[in-house]
Amino acid sequence: MSRERPCRTVRRLPAALVAVSLPVVIEFGTVAATGPPPALADQSPAYTAGLIGTRRTTAAVSPAEADGASYVPGGNVLRLPDGRWRYLPEGGQPVTVPAGDQGAEAQIAESRAWLAAGTIPGRTPEERSAAERALLSMRLLTRPGGAVAAAWYGAWEYSWPRDSSFVAAALARTGHLAEAHEILGYNARTQRPDGTWDARTKLDGSGPPDARPWQLDADGWVPWAVWQWYRAAPRRERGPQLEALYPMVRKAAAYAAASLDDRGLPPAGPDYWEVATTTPNIGTAAPLLAGLHASADLARHNGHPEDARTWDRAARRLAAGIERYFAPLGYPRTVDGAHGRDSAVTFMAPPFNHAPAHLAAAIDDTYKALLQPNGGVVPGDDPDHQWPTAWGPETAFFALAWSSTGERKKAGRVVGWLLDHRDTLGEFPEKIDMTGAPASVVPLVWTGAITVLALSQLDGDRMPVPPA
Repeated sequence: MSRERPCRTVRRLPAALVAVSLPVVIEFGTVAATGPPPALADQSPAYTAGLIGTRRTTAAVSPAEADGASYVPGGNVLRLPDGRWRYLPEGGQPVTVPAGDQGAEAQIAESRAWLAAGTIPGRTPEERSAAERALLSMRLLTRPGGAVAAAWYGAWEYSWPRDSSFVAAALARTGHLAEAHEILGYNARTQRPDGTWDARTKLDGSGPPDARPWQLDADGWVPWAVWQWYRAAPRRERGPQLEALYPMVRKAAAYAAASLDDRGLPPAGPDYWEVATTTPNIGTAAPLLAGLHASADLARHNGHPEDARTWDRAARRLAAGIERYFAPLGYPRTVDGAHGRDSAVTFMAPPFNHAPAHLAAAIDDTYKALLQPNGGVVPGDDPDHQWPTAWGPETAFFALAWSSTGERKKAGRVVGWLLDHRDTLGEFPEKIDMTGAPASVVPLVWTGAITVLALSQLDGDRMPVPPA
C-alpha cells in the first residue's frame, strides 16, 4: 500500500507549482527514479488529477490542467475551459485541438464501444458516471500484456498483485472478461518459482524495481481473483483458460497451505500496509483463507480432487485459527492484540469469505474507531503508526463489506462519501486529506476497483463467495 516518496512532510503546494514537476507523458515500460519508503506520517499534495491516452500510451493530467476542465463523456479526452479538447494520439504527445477533432472523436467512440460491451453499475446518474470514469481509468492503467499500474505517476507506476487482483475482479464483474483474463495471465508470468509474488513488478514484467519485502497476501488475492473471473466467464470458454491458469493457482495455494503454523495461522510479515508485523496479522490471514477456498473450488472444477481436499483441509485449519485467536479480540490487526484495529477486518466478509459469527459487530466497531473528522477512515489505529490522511481504498473496504452483507444503508452512505470526495474530474484518489481534498495520486486504480464492486452489489446482484 505504501509507495515510494521522500521521507519528509510535504506542504500542500499551489496546483500550478505541483504541475511543473509532473512528467506529462510516461511511455510504456519506463519508470521514474525510486527512493526510500515513505514515512507513515508523510502528507503529500495531489500529484495528478486524471488520465488521457490509450492502452499503449498514457499521460497524467496535472492538477493545473484539470482546473476548470472536464472529460468528454464516455472517453479519455479532456474538454478545456475554453472549449477546446486535449487528448493523446496513439504513440504521440498530448495535443490541444478544436472540439470535435476527428482523431479525438475516434478515441471517444472506441472508449464508448468498450463501455457498451460491458455493464456500468450504479443506481443514479452520479453513481453510473463515477463507475464509468473508474472503468475507463482502470482500462488506461492496464497495460498491454496485463500489468496494472497502481497509478500513473513515479513510484506508483508498477504492478502490485494485490491491486491488480481487485481490478481483474471488477473488470470481470462488469463484463470485460478479456482484460480480466489478461491481468491474471500477467500475474501467472510474474509469479516466483516458489509460488509467491514480488511486492510489485515493472510494467514490462521484467521483475521488481527494488528489494521491497514481498507480502504473502498475494497468494490469497490472486486465486480469489481467478475464481471471480471463472464464475463470470462463459462456460464454453472458461475451461481451457482455467487450465492455463491452474499451475499458478496450485503453486500459490500450496505455498499458502504450507505456511500455516501449529495454530493454523500464517507467519508474521508485511501486511497490505507494506509494514512488517512481528506476529500474524489479519491482513494476511483473511486473504489466504479466501484464496484457499477459491483454489479448492477451482481444483474441483479443473479435475484435481486431491488438490481440492488438501486445500480444504488447510482452509479449515486457517479458519479455526482465525476463530480461536483473532475473533475473540474483534479481528484486530495482529494476533497479539497489541496493534489496534485494522480495516482488513472487512476481508473476513463477503465477497472474500463467508462472514463468521460476530463479524458484523467487529466491522461496525472498527469503522467507528478508524473514522476521521473528514468522514473517511484510516487503515488502522496501531499506536506505532499514525496516519494523517484518510485513505480511499480503506474507506471503500467498508462499503464493499456492507454491500455484501445486506447493510445497504451503511454501504450507500460510504459510497456517497467516496463519490463526494472525487477530484474535479471525477477521479478516485488514493488519499483524502483532513480538509476533504484529494491527496497523493489521482486516480488510484485500487480505490476505483473496490468502489465499482460495491456499486455493482448495491445494484442488487451480490458477488459470489468461494465456498467453504
